[in-house]
Amino acid sequence: MNSDFKNHFVAAVGEWAGTTMFLFFAFAGTQVANAKSLAPSEATTTNATTGFDPAVMLYISLAFGFSLMVNVWVFFRISGGLFNPAVTLALFATGAIGAWRSVCLFIAQIAGSITASALVLAIFPTTLNVRTTLSDGTSIAQGLFIEAFMTAELVFTILMLAKEKHKATFIAPVGIGLALFIAELCGVYYTGGSLNPARSIGPCIVTNTWDSAHWIYWLGPAIGCAFAIGFYKFIKILEYEMANPGQDGDDENDPTKNPYHEVREKQREMTAKILSGLNINTTPRQQQMGGGDGDRTPQMGDNGFYLPDTRMSMMAGGRANVGDLESGFGPGPLGVPGPRGDLSTIPSNEMQQSPSPGNRAADFVASPQRASPRHSLQDIREAA
Repeated sequence: MNSDFKNHFVAAVGEWAGTTMFLFFAFAGTQVANAKSLAPSEATTTNATTGFDPAVMLYISLAFGFSLMVNVWVFFRISGGLFNPAVTLALFATGAIGAWRSVCLFIAQIAGSITASALVLAIFPTTLNVRTTLSDGTSIAQGLFIEAFMTAELVFTILMLAKEKHKATFIAPVGIGLALFIAELCGVYYTGGSLNPARSIGPCIVTNTWDSAHWIYWLGPAIGCAFAIGFYKFIKILEYEMANPGQDGDDENDPTKNPYHEVREKQREMTAKILSGLNINTTPRQQQMGGGDGDRTPQMGDNGFYLPDTRMSMMAGGRANVGDLESGFGPGPLGVPGPRGDLSTIPSNEMQQSPSPGNRAADFVASPQRASPRHSLQDIREAA
């Protein structure tokens, strides 16, 4: 049985379980780190009552970073292992997941946070001491942008290591966990290091304790998510894959070696638009010529030049097709970047240039041996 409803349900259940496990161990580690804090009975934050203690900050950061790394690695095959509404928003905005899946995952993440908070409160003998609030001396604006920039680091890491497929995608959870770890090192003391609306709302619901600045743990991650999405889309538009190719040693995801890479597909689309703007017909050769055994008379384009498909077919007896795009891109006729056909099937004695006096710019065919005139246009028409 396979259906969208069933798949969304399974993903939501996996996301709930993963978020519960991630936050349970993260909250439990925070409880241990804050065991000696002077927390009031109504619960407190991860920083307000502990003072400055590097050991506590490091312990909490390690608990969150390693818990995220392990549980993302475990659950990414089920739901993607997002565990964070900000990450869900980023993947939806970049087209990795759909709207219904996003809604299901969001609900599961909130439910998982509540479940984890309730379990830690019920199991551990100490007061639940995991809420996030601003430390003394940290303004709302400062806390907002601390959360925003830390979330931007985490979300961009996820987009580049998990959404972008490469040879090291399978170890993306390591980089994601380390990204949260370094963010927690910076943020725990000042804001509690949320980076995750679900992480902040669960303890507040379980303890029924709300702070006036709780909203920054929703708006801050949303702003950071927008930063990460904007920069990610910016470098995608600029085809960052072409700037430093081959770094992963993965030919399949290297646009300089894989003609079917998404970057090459976009280049093909752009070339088609350029040729269309020049009124060069790019329809398949068989349609232009009426079939393999039909008329091979050169087709004249609206701009006065012979069409590249029919010219190549005419010179190679119908065996080559410049319109075939499998071999990628290169300089085409008139210097316009265009598609190159696979010339490997053309005998070497047919790979010659064929300039005609009236259409010299359009009647050249690349030759691996030398460039020399072979036939006039009239000879070609008679032979066809």
